[in-house]
Amino acid sequence: MPERLLMKGNEAAAEAAIRAGCRFFFGYPITPQNELPEYMARRLPEVGGVFLQAESELAAINMVYGASGAGARVMTSSSSPGVTLKQEGISYLAACELPCVIVNMVRGGPGLGGIQPAQSDYFQATRGGGHGDYRTLVFGPGSVQELAEVMMRAFDVADKYRNPVVVLGDGVLGQMMEPVEFPDDYTPDIPEKPWACTGKGEGPKRLINSLYLVPELLEKHNLHLQEKFSAMERDEPRWEEVDLDDAAVVVVAYGTTARVSRAAIEMARAEGIPAGMIRPITLWPFPVTPFEKCVGRARAFLSVEMSMGQMVEDVRLAVAGRAPVRFYGRTGGVIPSPREVLAAIRDAFKAGEAQ
Repeated sequence: MPERLLMKGNEAAAEAAIRAGCRFFFGYPITPQNELPEYMARRLPEVGGVFLQAESELAAINMVYGASGAGARVMTSSSSPGVTLKQEGISYLAACELPCVIVNMVRGGPGLGGIQPAQSDYFQATRGGGHGDYRTLVFGPGSVQELAEVMMRAFDVADKYRNPVVVLGDGVLGQMMEPVEFPDDYTPDIPEKPWACTGKGEGPKRLINSLYLVPELLEKHNLHLQEKFSAMERDEPRWEEVDLDDAAVVVVAYGTTARVSRAAIEMARAEGIPAGMIRPITLWPFPVTPFEKCVGRARAFLSVEMSMGQMVEDVRLAVAGRAPVRFYGRTGGVIPSPREVLAAIRDAFKAGEAQ
């Protein structure tokens, strides 16, 4: 029988990482993700791992660089302004093709903002965030159970593509408690890493480098990276469909807003409004396929976010002008209520009828 535990999201993310073979964690405290490093500090020594609270977020991400370069499964976690400080290191990790997992439990911004949940780091996560032409695969889990499952997969795809992977949650997901099942027979499949700099002096010389002073060589490296990103776009999109078969209004939401939107969709259907939802699980690559199933039938699409409108740009790209795309969002740490989303669904339905 799978092991079933009642855990906070932050704790579940940490436990899942350890079960996935993560043995190194470097981070710096910031609300609302502090339970994650606290859990790691307690658990990693029990499994022969290393926890280190760095002197800063900049130090933490560069320690991740070092551990990954030595072939270890490694992660860090933070919240919005802390992740911003890590962006240079994330760009270096992507350039050097070093796998790692980065958890961002998003809080309101910009600047220091507040400690309440938000989704306003969507642009940063899905567009790379740092300098240069690079991407990170981004998961946006919607429950504590899914967060645990995503964490375990994140390490696998990081190793598969030799690339940083971001898990984008928020303060609600990090702090809420839900039952979590962990498979009791799971053994992580950690691949050999012949590129790692282990210091053993065996085999050919190994060098991890992101500096290319000859433009043509840097272009060749960027084209190589782009081939990986194209493979991610082809093979890695994941999503959930809710009541899409007859949906006249299609809500698009992820994470906490998807949970709110699910309740609003039930209320809308009780009123006779056929609403449904596309819930992206990967935020990048953004799942385009489910839009093709309903774009000719749906009267309108509604992007619901805890931001001023960031994912809505990807929704518009997926719809490609074939239906109206509307937006409803709250910001600054305010969570939309099901009744607010219901009102936005009503408005989208009426607007679609008028066309």
